Amino acid sequence: MTRSTLRAAVTALAIGALALTGCAGGGEASGGDAATYPEDDITLIVQAAAGGGSDLSARALATELEPILGVSIVVENRPGASGSTAMQYVADQEPDGQTIGFVPVEVAMLKHLNFDVDPAAYDFLGQIMLGPGVLVVPVDSPYRTLEEFVTAAKTQPIAVGNAGAGSIWEAAALGLAADTGAQLTSVPFDGEAPAIAAVAGGQIDAAVGGGASTSAAYAEQQVRPLAVFHNERHPLMPDVPTATEAGYPLEFGGWGGIYAPAGLPADVRSTLESAIQQAANSPGFTDTISKSGSLPVYKNGEEFTAFVNAEYERFGALLGQG
Repeated sequence: MTRSTLRAAVTALAIGALALTGCAGGGEASGGDAATYPEDDITLIVQAAAGGGSDLSARALATELEPILGVSIVVENRPGASGSTAMQYVADQEPDGQTIGFVPVEVAMLKHLNFDVDPAAYDFLGQIMLGPGVLVVPVDSPYRTLEEFVTAAKTQPIAVGNAGAGSIWEAAALGLAADTGAQLTSVPFDGEAPAIAAVAGGQIDAAVGGGASTSAAYAEQQVRPLAVFHNERHPLMPDVPTATEAGYPLEFGGWGGIYAPAGLPADVRSTLESAIQQAANSPGFTDTISKSGSLPVYKNGEEFTAFVNAEYERFGALLGQG
């Protein structure tokens, strides 16, 4: 082999090696671009402080989601401004599936109360729970039924406590007043627990709270529940009638689900919705929610979106800005 022939052969081998390297590199790049979601830990934003019902629900779901998605779910609490602080934060994140959130019923209410929160800013991925509203009075109250309560409130105002201005429980009392003509005066507290405690202590005539807090107080014989604002009786208070049974077909509940910034890629949304469905229906999650006093209720992304939009219209009419 001549020197020129050898040089040509070496050059050909080098070019071939570079070509193979390029193919290998291209394959890795292509694989990276098409990598399946998720690759990194996911942050789950909660609009309430640690220890409350929203936080419990979010953390219970996160526990079930982690083995399904194969990454850590980092729960981050961002309480404040009736939940709008967290909702605005979620809306401002990149729609890449790395930030999701626990979404409460107030997402359908806050825009009507002049907060900068619009349901259109989110992709709703699935409902996971419901905390039915319950009207409670002191154990020594003269009112033993919802009918007696409403009849009395038609002749003189009755003060009804709630978890705060703009809360679902204030809306429940507004709804009862609008439907029956009862004169109910809203007394907002800094959270649901103080409102129920005020009823237990006889400092206020009544309050509306969620199934978790009211069933716990009822079990301790601290309050008398008059009605459940749900289509079925509460499993932890089976002797308490629904408002519908009492002649007032009203339903109000502190529902919750999972959402993300609007504009998720279709494959990311599909992965999240599938994982949420599996987690929300797992025995670990449903047992935790049931024991807390709330109800495990699942709706898929499409159903949940339609439900949120319907709730938005309902609360708009109720709050006078629909």
